[in-house]
Amino acid sequence: MFYDSKSDLLYLRLDNRKQQVINQRLSEDIVLDIGEDNKIVGIEIMDASLKVNLENILPVKHEVVPKAG
Repeated sequence: MFYDSKSDLLYLRLDNRKQQVINQRLSEDIVLDIGEDNKIVGIEIMDASLKVNLENILPVKHEVVPKAG
């Protein structure tokens, strides 16, 4: 998964194999990458913060606090 906050673009990669893909636009803001055997290998979501709750899917920043004692 990749999120570009500058362009508000979320890309979900479903298959990491290197292969030729064809882009198929589902809507104004969603594009599918179709690979071998017509399988979806990636999903691109534009204006992602308006469509997806990014806080639930992006890694949460955390801090490690050393144990006392």
